[in-house]
Amino acid sequence: MKRFERIFREGNRLTSGETQILVDQETGVQYLWHCQGYAGGITPLLDADGKPVLDPKYKNNPCL
Repeated sequence: MKRFERIFREGNRLTSGETQILVDQETGVQYLWHCQGYAGGITPLLDADGKPVLDPKYKNNPCL
C-alpha cells in the first residue's frame, strides 16, 4: 500500500509549477506539495486553530 494518496493536482511542473494535495493514509493528515523545475517543498495544511487538516474519512478516528 502506498502511504500517500494524491487528491488534488494542478499546474505543470516545468512551466508554471505544479501543486498537489496529498493525504497520509496512516494519519489522514493533508499536505500541500508544490514544485517548479528542480525545486519543491511540502508542508502540512493547517486549520484556523493551527491543527493539521484531516481528510474527512479519517475525522472519526479516535487515535488521531
